[in-house]
Amino acid sequence: MLDSYFTIRSDGESEIEIKKSRFICSLKRVYSEDEAKEFIAQKKKEHWKASHNCSAFIIGEKSDIQRSSDDGEPSGTAGVPMLEVLKKQELINVAAVVTRYFGGTKLGAGGLIRAYSHAVSHALNTIGLVEGKLQQEIRLTISYPNLGNVQNFIEHNPYTLQDTVYGEQVDVICLVDEIKSEQFMAEIVELLNGQVTFKEGECSYHEIPIIKKEQLDDI
Repeated sequence: MLDSYFTIRSDGESEIEIKKSRFICSLKRVYSEDEAKEFIAQKKKEHWKASHNCSAFIIGEKSDIQRSSDDGEPSGTAGVPMLEVLKKQELINVAAVVTRYFGGTKLGAGGLIRAYSHAVSHALNTIGLVEGKLQQEIRLTISYPNLGNVQNFIEHNPYTLQDTVYGEQVDVICLVDEIKSEQFMAEIVELLNGQVTFKEGECSYHEIPIIKKEQLDDI
């Protein structure tokens, strides 16, 4: 399993206009090549009057499956530039379809490359990205006098306080990056002089919205 991954926040689309041509970029999370192809076919059916429905997708933890299509545009001017935008952001399990309604002005090879790249970048900016982190749920059982110290510690360190349960003692439920779980418990033991018991829960991915992995280019 990956320690972390990047993908789109949700399915969605955005539109830009360049020299009277409309470029509509549709994005979707996909987890198999068949699912990606089904999405592309759906968009082609939806926009059957469009000049082109170009596509690109990346699937798999190691980006094992990468495909692109120019769908009638000059070779290398649409699908590959779209794929490069996804790769630059290290995204996985995402498919992009850029639908073009021709506006009457030819853009040339360089113009097409910039237009299709920008359409995908604009959609990623609009929809947003998330980082999925493999995190361990760890429940701390502590005394009430120690609660403030634990809350302050978590607030100032890269851990997440998910919930607090009050009973005879206090259960503090935390989310910790899986690779840092042993470090976290050692730090808590030191902080509280050993006055704590731990119970490990599920280890699963939790997605955290990010502004951008890096600033996407506005071409």
